[in-house]
Amino acid sequence: MTGQRSDARRNYQRILAVAEAEVAVHGAEASLEQIARTAGVGSATVRRHFPTRRALLEAVFQERIEGLCERAHRLSTSEDGRTALLEWLRALVLYAVSARGFANTLSYEPPAEEPSPHSCGDRIAAAGTPLLQRAIRDKAVPPHVTFHDLLTLAVGIALATEHHKDPETQADRLFRLAVEGLSPERGIAAVVAEDLPNRRCDNPLSLSETFNG
Repeated sequence: MTGQRSDARRNYQRILAVAEAEVAVHGAEASLEQIARTAGVGSATVRRHFPTRRALLEAVFQERIEGLCERAHRLSTSEDGRTALLEWLRALVLYAVSARGFANTLSYEPPAEEPSPHSCGDRIAAAGTPLLQRAIRDKAVPPHVTFHDLLTLAVGIALATEHHKDPETQADRLFRLAVEGLSPERGIAAVVAEDLPNRRCDNPLSLSETFNG
């Protein structure tokens, strides 16, 4: 029995390692059959460990999801609720752009009446919703904005820019434009100011010109 459990753990880790590589190349549509062949196991073994494609993708992105949740927790102690929300949301957008398949995984998940502790979207919502609620209490974000609105925005930007020649720069630009509509009083300058010296932007207008006239 112990040997069987050890074999199962090894199979799980081998499948997950192969899946991470396949998803990095092919995104959310990575072939489960190819993953099984490369891992040296049968398709039934893959399905036993990961009953659905979503379960496999959630396992692939587990570490990054935990990182986003931990970042939200750290930002919850920030003095400026608006800056904390936008910093975290920007990190979500840029991660969704850099990790193929992640935005697709989130787009599979409409809001659920009964949140699942294992769902990518629900875990991210649980981490990010307090940041949104605080920004709303501070009157920095309109009260009608929901976390699902923000998640849809992040997913939409990632999916819309994934084939762009410079997806990260384009996604960041679209995020800045969205923020100007979301909370126009101060724009996004406070959130990204520390990044400006190290970032190149194809947009001929500077950040201050774009958002501050």
